[in-house]
Amino acid sequence: QVQLVESGGGLVQAGGSLRLSCAASGRTFSNRAMGWFRQAPGKEREFVGAMNWSGGPPYYEASVKGRFTISRDNAKNAIYLQMNGLKPEDTAVYYCAAAEGLYRGGAVPSDYKYWGQGTQVTVSS
Repeated sequence: QVQLVESGGGLVQAGGSLRLSCAASGRTFSNRAMGWFRQAPGKEREFVGAMNWSGGPPYYEASVKGRFTISRDNAKNAIYLQMNGLKPEDTAVYYCAAAEGLYRGGAVPSDYKYWGQGTQVTVSS
């Protein structure tokens, strides 16, 4: 089984930054797409971005492009979401997720099989 654990959420003022971490364990991730999603109260779970564990450029949802950056650390089996210039509308529970195969443009939750428990990000105005 693949296990994912998010951390790094918290309360931050608008314009601030947070760095979320997703620690992975279990089966190897070399052939998997790794994604970040978020879900605000009353909203559907929303795609934030994704990258293949094997490398290559990440992909981002339009509203976060230029502000958020996805990266990975193979030695730590971790994937990160660096969030800069945070806005109140970024407030949500953030989840990391792993697919069964390489990224092919998947941007909905059903494209990903394994999920972390989520970490809360709250941005005050």
